[in-house]
Amino acid sequence: MDIKAPTFPESITEGTVAVWHKGPGEAVRRDDLLVDIETDKVVLEVVAPADGKLGRIVKQEGDIVASEELLATFEPGEVVATPEVPVEDTAPQIAEPVSASPAARKLAEEQGLDIARVQGTGRDGRITKDDVAQYVVEERPTPPPPGRRPEAAEPEPAPVAAAEFDPEGVAERVERRVPMTRLRASIARRLVQAQHNAAMLTTFNEVDMSPVMALRRKYQDEFRARHNGTRLGFMSFFVRASVEALKRFPAVNASIDGDDIVYHGYYDIGVAVSTERGLVVPVVRDADALGMAQIEDQINEYGEKARSGKLTIEEMTGGTFTLSNGGIFGSLLSTPILNPPQTGILGMHKIQERPVVHDGEIVIRPMMYLALSYDHRLIDGSDAVRFLVAIKGLLEDPARILLEL
Repeated sequence: MDIKAPTFPESITEGTVAVWHKGPGEAVRRDDLLVDIETDKVVLEVVAPADGKLGRIVKQEGDIVASEELLATFEPGEVVATPEVPVEDTAPQIAEPVSASPAARKLAEEQGLDIARVQGTGRDGRITKDDVAQYVVEERPTPPPPGRRPEAAEPEPAPVAAAEFDPEGVAERVERRVPMTRLRASIARRLVQAQHNAAMLTTFNEVDMSPVMALRRKYQDEFRARHNGTRLGFMSFFVRASVEALKRFPAVNASIDGDDIVYHGYYDIGVAVSTERGLVVPVVRDADALGMAQIEDQINEYGEKARSGKLTIEEMTGGTFTLSNGGIFGSLLSTPILNPPQTGILGMHKIQERPVVHDGEIVIRPMMYLALSYDHRLIDGSDAVRFLVAIKGLLEDPARILLEL
């Protein structure tokens, strides 16, 4: 049997073999994960079609593959469990086989390295090629100079102060070059595209978060009890406030297609999620028809899927407006970049207590800076400012969100 790459969606032309989870000749069960194919947007998993063992691997890690291209051969058959043989206590213990990709084993062999010393970061602790390369650069002991034998009881040299100068240049300055992942390359390409193809400006405002925080404190327990443990967070307020503001300013919910303006009659809100592989933007569909608990559930589900690489193409396709929350990382102020072909993106930031003037008095309030980046080709500056002011007003009086005022 042939193991082939999945059928890619129309928006994806090719992928890269990311990690082989099984090696040639290794026995597998049906639906066991064989290999990950990384595309511009998601990681696609290829599983075993039946019980048997993996044959010859045609596409190695890092190779480019097209839709339905041959990846490996597969030999179906019954997987015979190895009988357990009792071993006496005096018998030497046999080390468990190390789980490593073929590319990692090859690199370790070339470097003369015991692969069992390498800590794996792949799925289920599997050792990848990058793990071996990282070990060689950072953790492998430096060999002694030529012509000198290491002494058995040689004491360790005293640590050298960081400021000391090395006149002979003995210290090695290490560099490590690795190719961009397809997701990172796709992110880079789209960000440059946004900069080149849009007249992008950013306007700022600040919002007093104390009304939203007070509402969450008052109803959090009741909300969780009513909605099966769903926590009332900040994102549902921002999603709903954005929807209400988009209804008033349709141009911010539109996109430009050539010389045409496409006004969207629906509100699909993208929520930027940071993962180890890069930033992804799953989309909350028809956000205007969802309740607060439904929005929170969907965002939490997308976050878990994003971190485990389980998001689908459909879940990240489309979107009419995007929210980006840099505040969870401590960002106080930033200028978010548009997510083409959208014409607006709202940047949220860290909530920080600051002195503000309220009713003629200086008080301490939890404040957040908001940033709206927009495409000036379609959205005038006055509309962008009024859109952001509308969001500010909705968040500082959350009842207006529910009443659609």
